[in-house]
Amino acid sequence: MAASMATLILFICALLCLVPTGAIAKDTDPCQDTDLTITTVPTGRMVRGQPEYKVTVDNQCSCAISDVVLSCPDGLSSTEPVDRTKIHVMDNRGMLCLLYNGWPVKRGSPVTFTYARSGTLGFTMYNATPNC
Repeated sequence: MAASMATLILFICALLCLVPTGAIAKDTDPCQDTDLTITTVPTGRMVRGQPEYKVTVDNQCSCAISDVVLSCPDGLSSTEPVDRTKIHVMDNRGMLCLLYNGWPVKRGSPVTFTYARSGTLGFTMYNATPNC
């Protein structure tokens, strides 16, 4: 009986040793740039004769991602005002835009904004900082 109790205790200790190594923990991979998705879709509205587009930046990683910088080669030219708390040009050449004032973008809480012009602005990921 003492031998079976000792075996049981060793088994439980061995099982508990697996938890800190990540063998049981989930989402042990760090966030990647590809965890942030950027989608641009037409809203169907026209603003001063130009089609309006809605941009959504969504985080698929369980960790928040901050200091998100997008490449915006056309700047933020729009016939309607763009919400500068959601995105603004951060360099003199108008090639880089800071998303959400650098605040963390959390999973399930995408950042969205709209603009209006004759074509899409073509935002792409430039840089971001995972907070894990």
